[in-house]
Amino acid sequence: MKPRLSQNHSAAMTLFEVGVVIAVVMILAVLFLPRLLAPKHHGSYINCINNLKQVSLCFRIWEGDNGDINPMGVSVTLGGAREMVATGGVTQVFQVMSNELSTPKILLCPEDSTRRWATNFAGLSNSNISYFVGVDVTNELNPNLILSGDNHFELKGFPVKAGLCSFWTNDPVAWTRDRHGGPKYFGNLAFADGSVQTVYSANLRHFFEATGLATNLFALP
Repeated sequence: MKPRLSQNHSAAMTLFEVGVVIAVVMILAVLFLPRLLAPKHHGSYINCINNLKQVSLCFRIWEGDNGDINPMGVSVTLGGAREMVATGGVTQVFQVMSNELSTPKILLCPEDSTRRWATNFAGLSNSNISYFVGVDVTNELNPNLILSGDNHFELKGFPVKAGLCSFWTNDPVAWTRDRHGGPKYFGNLAFADGSVQTVYSANLRHFFEATGLATNLFALP
């Protein structure tokens, strides 16, 4: 008995067909791979805003309990941090507000990879804080004053170091690219009235000018 020959033929792809498949795969990779590899900023960006909103609220609560003056305007001898912040100290401002803040974790931006969480306020240091303090904001009378915000500033292309920093309204200040990156670098600012806004580098100087001050004095961690 003769074996039955199969009628099914396995057809191999031609070089042209292989080339078409490779071309299609490459086109799809070019279109979709950048989106897949792009950093997912949305969640942590929102958390940073929420942190600053909580910080702003804590300033308001502390102020209400201390003669409507923020820690930056109250002497150390009276439970504030005026003398410390005047020399660039940031940790003392947040330490005196420890009851209002409840946890030091809200002082760290989720996208700040250069710092780490603090477990308590007693051991708080610059390495646990992502947000600067506006030295001039002793109360909320001027809502345009900048109370706090992300500290990743750069001036003339160089990152601004920790300590007391004075920004003139015409200084070429911007945000660095190591936090809240993307096509346009940005940061978050908290104002004396308790509001928080996302600000791009291109508009940063506008907010400095809106304070009405010749210079904006910040204490950076």
